[in-house]
Formats: sequence, structure tokens, C-alpha cells
Amino acid sequence: MMLIPAHHFRDIERKPEYLQPEKCVPPPHPSPVGTMWFIRDGCGIACAVVTWFLVLYAEFVVLFVMLIPSRDYVYSIINGIMFNLLAFLALASHCRAMLTDPGAVPKGNATKEFIESLQLKPGQVVYKCPKCCSIKPDRAHHCSVCKRCIRKMDHHCPWVNNCVGENNQKYFVLFTMYIALISLHALIMVGFHFLHCFEEDWTNLLQAYGPIREETAEARISLHEKKQPLKVSSTECSSFSPPTTVILLILLCFEGLLFLIFTSVMFGTQVHSICTDETGIERLKRKHQPRERTGSWKSVKETFDGDFSLNWFNPFSGLRHPKPLSDGDWVRQVASLSDTENTETTEEQSEQRKDEDSVEVIHE
Repeated sequence: MMLIPAHHFRDIERKPEYLQPEKCVPPPHPSPVGTMWFIRDGCGIACAVVTWFLVLYAEFVVLFVMLIPSRDYVYSIINGIMFNLLAFLALASHCRAMLTDPGAVPKGNATKEFIESLQLKPGQVVYKCPKCCSIKPDRAHHCSVCKRCIRKMDHHCPWVNNCVGENNQKYFVLFTMYIALISLHALIMVGFHFLHCFEEDWTNLLQAYGPIREETAEARISLHEKKQPLKVSSTECSSFSPPTTVILLILLCFEGLLFLIFTSVMFGTQVHSICTDETGIERLKRKHQPRERTGSWKSVKETFDGDFSLNWFNPFSGLRHPKPLSDGDWVRQVASLSDTENTETTEEQSEQRKDEDSVEVIHE
């Protein structure tokens, strides 16, 4: 009987019994097909609620502080439609990213029956996640928050209360893109609003309530105007008082600038990951073990579900019925792992691999 040499990066077991498949029992009440995916994590739910609150706050300031009081109706209508469309697409993308299964591996499928059904051949191994008792396909990683193994997991994002994986990466990319666009749009409108209103409506308000020299006011106001009370109307630029308006706009500027930088960086990182076909976790774990990559355009089309079209920017289109994994997707070749056999093992790599068990098929 010959044994296939074990790769020293992996803790390869010699007998299938070491997987302890008898301890892996499928969930007693499996979720029916079509059940909505939702992670019950307190921190993630709070971050998702804050995300919606910040978008709705920006919506409130843009509409009721800048656009509705404006006398330029064409400017208000065009910017109102554009901002509301982007905000709607951003929130829709957020919902899809949060409520879409990112590619969870079936929990508890490391059973004896399932392992035998794979009909492993010499040189093939399967890997088991001891935390969720699942057979891990290639490029799958365990998420401690979702408590599941996720295919092509990039990272767990608390802002969408979900992992970013194989099935919902498109929606996360659209979410970051639309948030960056509405942040930039809001900052531009705030800039125009300050320039326009500071010279017109707010100048009159400062004359009425601010410390202005008496002789300057008398020089500009006629005798008839002295007898009449000064008419000051803030409705031309805002429905609120000047201090309240300034505070609301400054908060919107701070929010817009912060999220413009944050989401732009996240958007660029995700696009780079898609084009290089390498997730964030893979970049961290494969520093000394590069993986063969597919073409960038092929990876982009797989993520956005087809050739370039307007559906790429549509959060309501996508993989509604993801392709199920075949038997071959669960199996890995030992030969593919032996390319780096002469590389020395580091302590960091040992820590990264210690939670993975594997089975090697033995033939007499």
C-alpha cells in the first residue's frame, strides 16, 4: 500500500475517520428554498440602521434645506431627480447586499454519506471546516460572524451586515459606487448653496440681526424704509433659521466628505479584487503561495453576470439562482498543492491552517 505524500502546509489526515463524519449531522430544520438571508448580528444590524439614517439625513437636508426653498425650479428639479435616483439605487444595492446569500456552504454536510458520494480518487483530498462541520470547496473561508463557510469570501462588512462573497459582491460594489456618487453630488450642491445664499438672503438676515454699524445702515436705507419694518425672508434659501441651516449643511459636508473617501477606497479595492480575481482574504493568506488567476475580463463578467450592459448598474438584476456546486467543486488535487513543497513553513501560515482538517483517499 502506497501513501500519497502529505503537503507540509496542510494537516492532512491519513484516514477518513479523522473527519469524524458521524459527528456532523445536518441541521434538524433546514431552511426552505427561497428563504430570505439575514444575519442576526447586533453590531451589523446597528451599522445597517445607521447607514440608512445617514442617507435619509442627506435626503432631508438636500430637499428641505437646499432644493425646495430655491427659486430656480429647473435647478431644483434636475438635482432633486438625480440625487433621489442615486439614493434609491444606493439603498436598493444595500438591501440586496444585505439580504442575498453571499455563497454559504451547506452547513453540516461533512457526513459519511456525502463523503462517500464524492467517490474520491487517488491524489484527491477534501477539506472540512471543524467550526460549521462542512466540506469546504476551494476558495471558501469560514466567517465567525455569519457562522458559515462562504465561497470566495472577501470580507465581512458590518455596514451591510453580511459577508461579501461570490453571490453578492456585485451589489456591494454598486452600493459603494452609489454612496460615493451621492456624497460627491451633495458636496457640490452645498458649495453652490453657500455661494448663492451668502450674498443674497443671508446678507439681509445679518443686517437685521447681526452687529452692523448704524451709519452704514442709515446710508443704505431711505427715510421711507426707516419707517417700515425691515422685511427679512429666509425662505429664498432655506426654510430654517441661518444658524440651523449652517449647522445642517456643515454636518452634511462632514458626512459627505467622510463617506466619499471611505466608499471610493472600498470601491477601488473591490474593483481591483474582481479584476485580479483575488479576494482580500486570499491576498493576506497567499503572500508566499500565489494562485493561478483567470483573465480579468472573465472575472468581471462572472461577478456582474454577463457582458457589459446597463444591468451591471442595476441592483435588481443578478444571480437570482446561483449555480449549485458539482461534486468536483468539493475536491482538490494534492498535486496542485505540491508546487511549493520546498517552501519553508512560517508560524503565521501554521496559525492560518491549523483550523482546517482534510481527508486523503488511501488505496491498497
